[in-house]
Amino acid sequence: MVRVVSRFVPAWMPALFFASVLLLQGCSLLPGRAKPADSQEGSPVASSSSTAASRDAFSLEVRGPDTVREYLTLHLEIQRYRQVADLGASELSRLMVAAEGNARELLGTLGYFTPTLTLVLNETPDAKAPREVVVTVEPGELTRVSNVQIGFGGAIANDAAAESQRDTLRTAWSLRAGQPFTQSAWDNAKTVALRNLTAKRFPTASIATSRADIDADRSEAKLGVSYNSGPAYRFGLLQINGSERYAADGARRIARLPTGTDYDQQKLLDAQQRLASSGYYDSVFLTLDTEGSDPQFATVVAQLREAPLQKIVLGVGFTTDSGPRLSVDHIHNQVPLLGWRAVSKLSFDRETKSLGTELNSIPDDRGWRWFGGGEIKREASGTYEVDSGRVRGGRSKSSDHIDRSYFLQYDYAQNRGENAPPSASAVSANWGWTGRYFNDNTIPTQGQALALELGAGYTLTGERLPFVRTYGRWLGILPIGSVDGEGDTEARRSRLQFRLEGGVVSAKDNAQVPSTLQFLTGGDTTVRGYSYRQIGTVQADGTIVAGRYLGVASIEWQRPFVYQGKLTDWETVAFVDAGAVADKPAELKAKVGVGVGARWRSPVGPVQADVAYGVDVKKLRLHLRLGFTF
Repeated sequence: MVRVVSRFVPAWMPALFFASVLLLQGCSLLPGRAKPADSQEGSPVASSSSTAASRDAFSLEVRGPDTVREYLTLHLEIQRYRQVADLGASELSRLMVAAEGNARELLGTLGYFTPTLTLVLNETPDAKAPREVVVTVEPGELTRVSNVQIGFGGAIANDAAAESQRDTLRTAWSLRAGQPFTQSAWDNAKTVALRNLTAKRFPTASIATSRADIDADRSEAKLGVSYNSGPAYRFGLLQINGSERYAADGARRIARLPTGTDYDQQKLLDAQQRLASSGYYDSVFLTLDTEGSDPQFATVVAQLREAPLQKIVLGVGFTTDSGPRLSVDHIHNQVPLLGWRAVSKLSFDRETKSLGTELNSIPDDRGWRWFGGGEIKREASGTYEVDSGRVRGGRSKSSDHIDRSYFLQYDYAQNRGENAPPSASAVSANWGWTGRYFNDNTIPTQGQALALELGAGYTLTGERLPFVRTYGRWLGILPIGSVDGEGDTEARRSRLQFRLEGGVVSAKDNAQVPSTLQFLTGGDTTVRGYSYRQIGTVQADGTIVAGRYLGVASIEWQRPFVYQGKLTDWETVAFVDAGAVADKPAELKAKVGVGVGARWRSPVGPVQADVAYGVDVKKLRLHLRLGFTF
């Protein structure tokens, strides 16, 4: 059976485990019966003297190049006997003979098969240990790979359709001719190739044979490995287990398993993720049945644990844009009569107060779903506060990389304050498209994304006039370098992140378009160095209102932080942001922000902290943000 497991661990479990460990450690401080003096444990180390002040039987020093010294010091088995109190000189001499063979084996795993070793035992009565073992190493010439043979057996061997897969595995082989041979590199190369083989079409593949022929005299290694692919598999029907409250057919439509296509582990993971993120299930396990079904129509078993019909979720948060935030969500997974899923949310922060409901149907067989919703909101918008309302309904579809939607929408906005712009309302037909092509949608290090919106409608306040609204944004991440050291080379590369954003509302000058359909910018995710939504059209009296034209550009340099040759979870960044809003293109005047910051890959997502200087306002601002979204 090939199983893809999605595991969720409640946050209280690590805390309970940690507390238990502390309690167990505290128990060691309680008084108890002392052990008899002659009691011994099974390991050589534990059979040492019962007193903590006893001296080590010997000390160990390894002399040689840095590439081998630390490795031998850490892994030589003779280290296990250092605390054996009654270890005599003759016994230690016998251990040194075994240590030479052990050292040669360890050096062989590093690619050194012709080392010169000298082991010396010195008496050191005045030192911490009475004796000293000195191991001097001259590792000799490093063995390199001279030839690699990769063979295949099973269905993949003579399958013309698998030729590209065979070529890809050979091309992607990591331990190539001319590279140093080490046991870890050899094992890793075989494991990675097997993982890539089982990821597509052949989930039951295995290593049939593997051999590394070492010519120590010539310092060469000839490598050979053969993989048995087993039969090729294709997706069959999705079998739902654990469906009680929600229809099994709905789970199949949410999963969108590509029945009849070649097995692909990523497609199985995508189907599992769609079910897990739908809100209908607390846990999801998808398994390809490789034992009891036809490989050409293999059953996929979905083991589900359903979520409650209704639940309330309380949330707290903080952003430098809006300050502390409190939210209350009510979720109903089957609204009476409709059967749709409803999420109602009440949210409060310094800048925005909102109450809204979003309803979504189960997708149809093509992945399209109906949606509808409404929201009322009060938010800071430039100089003024805006009370607004929105109702919309339409169709949407989300696939692996692309989200699409089309819908009708009604908007109403009333500006509050002295000399505030007039209230306005409008109805519009809208289309939206978003494509994401990152290597990781949670913490991307390469790729790009594009979002487009197009709307056309009529104003309903004052003279009824047509308008067209267009909006687009793009984000691109380009690796540009590398950082020396061990580990994932791709993750160590420095990056340039580019961001562009633009929007236009086309209408007659006297058209009263709601301000919620126009543009403001500034803040943590747009133009840093300026407060939230405070870059807009500047009126004659100095007040700031939403404008009809928007332009934003940003460039950010991201560099992973390496400490003592090890890749850390931190990055440093430097950036320049610029943005402008106006009612006419000729009046666009960029406001620039420059700054530096840090990124931390936390267990719950990337944490971003930036200090930016707003050139126009001549002030420094701190910007904090958790997570990445596009």
